[in-house]
Amino acid sequence: DGRHPPIVDYDGAREKEAGVAWCDYYVQWSPHGNYLVTMIPSKGIILWGGKNYEKIARYPCPGVDVVLFSPCERFILTNNNDAQDPEGIKIFSVQTGKLLRTFPIFPKDFIPENLSPAEKQHIRPPPFQWSHDDKYLARMGKDLISIYDTETMKLLDKRSLILKGIQEFQFSPKANIIACWAPESANSPAHVDVIDLPSRKKLRQKNLFNVTKCSMVWQNDGTYLAVKVTRHTKSKKTFYNNLELFRLEDAGVPVEMIDIKDAVMALAWEPNGDKFAMIHAENPSSTKVNVSFYSMTKKTTTEAKGKKKAQTTLTKEVNLVETLEGKQCNSLFWSPAGRHIIMAGLGDSASGTIEFYDLETKALVVKEHYRANQVVWDPSGRTLATVVSQPIKGGHFKFSMDNGYILWTFQGKQLHQQSYETFYQLIWRPRETLLTKAERANVVKNLKKYEREFDKADKELAFKRQLDATKAKRSLRSTFRQRVARLKDFRRQQKAERMDLTDGYDSDDEANYVTKEVSIETILSTKEEVV
Repeated sequence: DGRHPPIVDYDGAREKEAGVAWCDYYVQWSPHGNYLVTMIPSKGIILWGGKNYEKIARYPCPGVDVVLFSPCERFILTNNNDAQDPEGIKIFSVQTGKLLRTFPIFPKDFIPENLSPAEKQHIRPPPFQWSHDDKYLARMGKDLISIYDTETMKLLDKRSLILKGIQEFQFSPKANIIACWAPESANSPAHVDVIDLPSRKKLRQKNLFNVTKCSMVWQNDGTYLAVKVTRHTKSKKTFYNNLELFRLEDAGVPVEMIDIKDAVMALAWEPNGDKFAMIHAENPSSTKVNVSFYSMTKKTTTEAKGKKKAQTTLTKEVNLVETLEGKQCNSLFWSPAGRHIIMAGLGDSASGTIEFYDLETKALVVKEHYRANQVVWDPSGRTLATVVSQPIKGGHFKFSMDNGYILWTFQGKQLHQQSYETFYQLIWRPRETLLTKAERANVVKNLKKYEREFDKADKELAFKRQLDATKAKRSLRSTFRQRVARLKDFRRQQKAERMDLTDGYDSDDEANYVTKEVSIETILSTKEEVV
């Protein structure tokens, strides 16, 4: 709240007192925040939960380096990144703790045999990905995607999905749909495919030419998919970009294209919305960049005529909302609640500028966190943290004096700052959304009604707090008034005795007093004027 520092919820006090390991490495929250995993690489991982962070289970996986929960928290994947270990990747059941299946770090035949050992070391293993409902687990191999049914942990339909030359794939965040792309091959153009599971039906295929690389970004509701395509001229000396925008909820999955002459360095969708933002500049190494905002829906308003009110028409058409020029940023972070966005310059070579922008009111607040390398929003979208952290395995960190974090409101007000000599990780506990999209829309529609209700409740609460705060003063005032009344009554009872002692004189009778009015005039200043 800006007035008090954060409070420690739990720091492993029980384990420290008992002399047992609580955490030796990074930690990880489950997607809904029900569990916390701490890593002890020499042994494995420990699962904690409940109000008091009680130990729920241990999972043996020596050398563990990465932990990945399934979206519905039914499974845990661990990875030790040891290419020589045939069981480097393990899949556990959260409920039973049972080891369900193991995999090698690299799929079969993924690394070409003609590469030198040094070249092989630079090849990164393809990551496993979960479907949104925990039904499937998939990984890319050479010219294929291996999709496993999590009920049996065996290949779906006993065969992989063949996709010649595939370079990348991603699951939709809200449906059992895979998006993937493959480069040009022989006489075949490059293409982006949208594939339904388990039917393996291609919902849409978009052919592309002169493609160097593609990058895919899903909107969090799975409504839209943006594909940034880097293309080259025939000489392959000049590169340019365009965006392919897929509408997944429309019949036939229509695709719109935006041609962009600049280099595109970052793209991010607004959560639960239809807008996206991107950083672009004429040169990728430019220190000054532009940030453009686009909407997938075009609003057209007709003017009011006579008794007819102005009408707003929504059209499914991508359009430019606005462009902010001359920014010093290399990363974009939308608030989980939408509307607000952080434009940040992160990393050692960046300026550390943190810009808070409200897309509706156009309010812009510029702050700075020197050497910040992370921006992390809390799930409600009300608070965020900018972080300077160092890798646990990185040895000596030359900028350790800058380690720590700063908490901000979504409007750019600093709430708290904390520094540490060594600082490795900051993650917020996820908060599950209880309202559906329709229910959230209904809340927004009736916001005025809720505002009145909450204002009334706030006033009642403020009045109660005021009564509690002034309770002692009101008690003193009541005691004083009772004492004055008692003394007045005692004086009235003594009136006859007083008059006897003063030969019948009553000091309370106004007729016994003579009132004189005296006027006194005082000259404050005089001024003479010659006429």
